[in-house]
Amino acid sequence: MEETFVVLPTCYKEGFFSKDSLFHPELEGGRYGVTGDPVPYSVRGDDVITSLLLVFFVLAVIAYSNIRGFFTRQVKNFFHTPHDGATSMTETATETRFQVFIVFLTSLLFATLYYFYSLHYNGDSYILSSQYYLILVFWSIFLLYLLVKLVLYSFVNMVFFDGKRNKQWIKSLLFIIALEGLMSIPAVIMGPYFDMPIHKVEIYFAIALISVKLMTFYKCYIIFFRQNVVGLQIILYLCALEIVPLLALWGVLDITANSLKINF
Repeated sequence: MEETFVVLPTCYKEGFFSKDSLFHPELEGGRYGVTGDPVPYSVRGDDVITSLLLVFFVLAVIAYSNIRGFFTRQVKNFFHTPHDGATSMTETATETRFQVFIVFLTSLLFATLYYFYSLHYNGDSYILSSQYYLILVFWSIFLLYLLVKLVLYSFVNMVFFDGKRNKQWIKSLLFIIALEGLMSIPAVIMGPYFDMPIHKVEIYFAIALISVKLMTFYKCYIIFFRQNVVGLQIILYLCALEIVPLLALWGVLDITANSLKINF
């Protein structure tokens, strides 16, 4: 029996939907519809930053629970007037490591807070491939600032004061840095995570910073200038080692943020 082949006209084989991907699974379908606007960046939705802050907070709580006696002694002795013949407190290796960790944590909190400030005023367009690198840059600047500050105080105090007072001041300065870190935690949390207005965060941080500087002024007076009261000398001392480095830090941060920002 012979086979017969039917030749269909082209109009029967090709139609409007003949090349549609819905009828041909082997063809790439593509995307239908109109592309929507991307969701704007939000710190609250950034899992990396949230996880980083949570990890450091847990580590700080664990470290404090292990040496809470040392921290309590520091609080009690901060407003205590030391006697010339009294012996200073000695720290264990764990307490020393805790103070070093607090310096790193404080610099990280400051870097995160300035990162939020930079996002609000400069936007999120930077030349860096990831915004986490921006936090790392700010962290390096704050850490270098704190280390340079400790070195400057040690050098100046070695020239003008004895080693015992210098040691007392370094211990007090580390405690003050720890207080700065603790007082900056509400600003880091309340701003991006609880929608506190930026001007209220700035007011809170300014009040905290002024309070810390007043405590620094008081402790500096108690240790170095209690016996020889020279008003001009203590003002010059604190301006040279507190105010000038702080203004220099702000200038470096502002220049760095503007240099890394993409200007359209």
